[in-house]
Amino acid sequence: MQLSQALPDIEFDEYGFLRDPRQWDRSVAERIARVLGVGPLGEEHWAVIDFVRDRWLEHGAIEANQVACAHHKLEDHCVWRLFGGPLELWRIAGLPWPGSEAFTYMENEEPPEAVNA
Repeated sequence: MQLSQALPDIEFDEYGFLRDPRQWDRSVAERIARVLGVGPLGEEHWAVIDFVRDRWLEHGAIEANQVACAHHKLEDHCVWRLFGGPLELWRIAGLPWPGSEAFTYMENEEPPEAVNA
């Protein structure tokens, strides 16, 4: 189910990203996570979400998944374990369209073998 259909009170773009990151709060994140089949969101989820949001909102920077994981002393591929991939993290974090290059990278990134096992 598309996010815009499941959460009609929130405005998403055609790729499922929030049009306005100011609409985001933790309850919105929980709702998005539920629709995406992620959750419930625990302490590790929130640590990574907050890190990614802070970096984006303060610097306009997209951090590599491994940086977000390492910052919290989690395994390199924690984004896959916690969220199912970088696009899901980005959507749950309530961030807007990351741009064509970043979107293509996130969309085509393969999960590590350990996550697939």
